[in-house]
Amino acid sequence: MSYPKLSIFAFLFIQTSLLCVLDAADKKRSYTNPKEVDADYAIQGEYSGELGADNEKYGMQLIARGAGKFDAYSFSGGLPGAGFDPAADERAGPYKFATKDGVISAEHEGMKAVVKDGAIVVTGSSGEALGTLKRVDRKSKTLGKKPEKGALVLFDGSDTKGWKNGKMTKEGHLLRGTESLKKFQDCFLHMEFRVPYEPFGRGQGRGNSGVYMQRRYEVQIIDSFGEKASHNLCGGIYSIAPPKLNMSYPPLTWQTYDIEFKAAKYDDKGKKTADATMSVWHNGVLIHKDQKLGHRTTASPEKESSNPGAVFFQNHGHVVVYKNVWAIER
Repeated sequence: MSYPKLSIFAFLFIQTSLLCVLDAADKKRSYTNPKEVDADYAIQGEYSGELGADNEKYGMQLIARGAGKFDAYSFSGGLPGAGFDPAADERAGPYKFATKDGVISAEHEGMKAVVKDGAIVVTGSSGEALGTLKRVDRKSKTLGKKPEKGALVLFDGSDTKGWKNGKMTKEGHLLRGTESLKKFQDCFLHMEFRVPYEPFGRGQGRGNSGVYMQRRYEVQIIDSFGEKASHNLCGGIYSIAPPKLNMSYPPLTWQTYDIEFKAAKYDDKGKKTADATMSVWHNGVLIHKDQKLGHRTTASPEKESSNPGAVFFQNHGHVVVYKNVWAIER
C-alpha cells in the first residue's frame, strides 16, 4: 500500500510542532537525581578567590537558568557564611553569563569573566589578568549529625512507621507530604533535605516545600540558591521573618536545618501569654536567633493552641526529600 507524500510545508510544520513540544517538556523538567542532570548543572555552583591589585577576597554564585544561561552574583569578603557580611555590604549582580560556541562568559564594565576548567577567570578591559575564582563544593557542618543522647529518631531510612501517609523513595529518602505521628511542645529538631534541580523554574516554582513546627510555623524549603534572602525563600520563617543571610547551597546538594523551638504559652483559660520562638541554623550557620512567632504561618494546617503538634513536611508539588530526621524533647 502506498501513502501520499507530504509537502515540504507539512513536513516542516510537523517538525516544528514536535520541537515546540519537546522544548516545552524540557522547560518543565525537574531533575531529582544528581547523576541525571543537564550540562549546565556542572557549571552552576559556588566559586571563591581573590581579585584585583589588592587581592580582595570574593565569592560568586552561578545560578543555572536553562539553555546555557546563568545569573551570577558576587559577594565581597567571600561566600555567605564564609566571609560575606550582609550587614556591611550587599551582593552585586546579576551578571549575565551565556554559552556561545562552547564558551561560557559574561562581560561587565569592561571586565570579562570566563568559566573554564572548574574556575572563573576574570580579565580587565585590556586583557590583563585580575584573578581567578575557583569552584568550591561546600557541605553543611551538621550534615550526617548523629542523634544525641535521648533523641527520638523520626526517620533513619529504614521505614516510615513514624509518619502519617509516609512514603519512601527507592534510595531510602522520605518524601514530602507527610507529618510525624509524634507531637511536640518544646524541642530541638535536626533534619536534612534535598531540593530538585529545576533550571527553568522561577521564584516559588523551584523546588518548593517547607517544614512546619507543630504544623503551625513554617521554615521555608525551596531552591533559592543565589537569591536575595526573603521570608518566602529558603531559611525564611514564612510571613514572619527573612533569614539573616541566604545560606542555600545549589539544588541536589544535601542541606541541613537545626531548629530550637519553644512552644507558645497559654494560661488556664486558653489565652496566649507568650509567643512561640525559634532559633534556626541553616547548613550550620545561625540565621534566626530566638525569633518570636507572633502568629501561625499563612495557610498552616493547624491553628495556634496549647496542644502539641507534629513536624510536617509540606507537599507543594515538587519532589523534595528528607533524611536523618531526629528530635529531642525539652
